Amino acid sequence: MSDVLNSPAGAPKEVPLGGGCGSGNCACKSQAQAQQRAPRSFFDDTDYGTPARHADVDVTLEIDGQAVTVPAGTSVMRAAVEAGVNVPKLCATDSLEPFGSCRLCLVEIEGKRGYPASCTTPVEAGMKVRTQTDRLQSLRRNVMELYISDHPLDCLTCPANGDCELQDMAGVTGLREVRYGFDGANHLKDKKDESNPYFTYDPSKCIVCNRCVRACEETQGTFALTIAGRGFESRVAASENKPFMESECVSCGACVAACPTATLQEKTVIMLGQAEHSVVTTCAYCGVGCSFKAEMKGNEVVRMVPHKNGQANEGHACVKGRFAWGYATHKDRITKPMIRAKIT
Repeated sequence: MSDVLNSPAGAPKEVPLGGGCGSGNCACKSQAQAQQRAPRSFFDDTDYGTPARHADVDVTLEIDGQAVTVPAGTSVMRAAVEAGVNVPKLCATDSLEPFGSCRLCLVEIEGKRGYPASCTTPVEAGMKVRTQTDRLQSLRRNVMELYISDHPLDCLTCPANGDCELQDMAGVTGLREVRYGFDGANHLKDKKDESNPYFTYDPSKCIVCNRCVRACEETQGTFALTIAGRGFESRVAASENKPFMESECVSCGACVAACPTATLQEKTVIMLGQAEHSVVTTCAYCGVGCSFKAEMKGNEVVRMVPHKNGQANEGHACVKGRFAWGYATHKDRITKPMIRAKIT
C-alpha cells in the first residue's frame, strides 16, 4: 500500500454563472450552481441516502421549515440531508438506486395523503415536508419493533456491535421494548454460511433490505444474489440457494459493504473486533489506483474499505484490493530495495 494521503483533494474551481459561453441559460450555469451549492471534500463520508441527480433545473422546497434548493429529480431524503436533516433509513444508501422497502424514511408532505417514503419520492417546487413529528416517530418505532422481533438480541457479542445501522436506528426511533415476543415463527436459528474465506453469511440477522442484492447487480454487475422465497420465507440466496463458494459470487465484497447489519460480515472483523481508527491509502496491487480506508486496530489492519470518493474506484473494489491485503504485513514481504553487491 502507498503512503497515507496527507491532504484532501482540492475543492472544485469556481465557475462564473453562465460559464465561458456567455449564456445565462446553458448547462454551464447549472454546473456552476451545483459546484457553488455544495463542494465536497474527499474525506466527506456522508451517506445522502440516494444518488445525486444532475439537472439543468433546480427545485426549491421546504423541509422542517428550512428552504433547500436541489437539482430536479433529487429525492426528498437527499434534499433533507443537504439541509442538515437526517431521515432514518435502512434500505437506502447513496451508492444504490432507491428501493423503498424498509419504510423507516416515511415523511409527511403538506397536501398529500399518507406517509410516502422519502427515498423514492422526488422533490417538487414549493413542496413542504415534515420529517420529525410525533406520528412519524410512532410509525418508525412500530416498524423497528417488527424488525427487532425477528432479530437476535445479541448486540453485546455481535461482531457489528457499534457499527450496525439496525442498532443505530433502534436508538434513533426510541425503541425500548418489543411487545411481540420471540416465541412465534422466526429466523433466529437459520444456519450460517461460512464457505467463503473472506466473509460469513448469517441469515438469522438478515432484514431483507435488498442492499446486498442491489449492490451485486448495480455495483458489481454479477447478479449472483437474489431474494428467494416469498413473504415470511424471503431470504437472500446465492445462485439458487447454493453456498457462496459454489455460486457465481466473485468475492468482490460489494454485498458486505452494503449490508447494514452483521448478516454479511468480514471474518477479520469477527476475529479482531471493530477498528479503532482508519487511514486513507491506495491499493498497490495494480496500476488502477483504487482508494481505500484501511481500518485498523493499533498497527493491525482489520479490514479494507473502498473509499466512496475515490476517483478511480468510486467506492468499489475487486477481491484482491478488498480482501487480499495480508501481503502488507507478511513476514516474507520485502521492505527494502534489493541491491546487488556486484555484477558478475
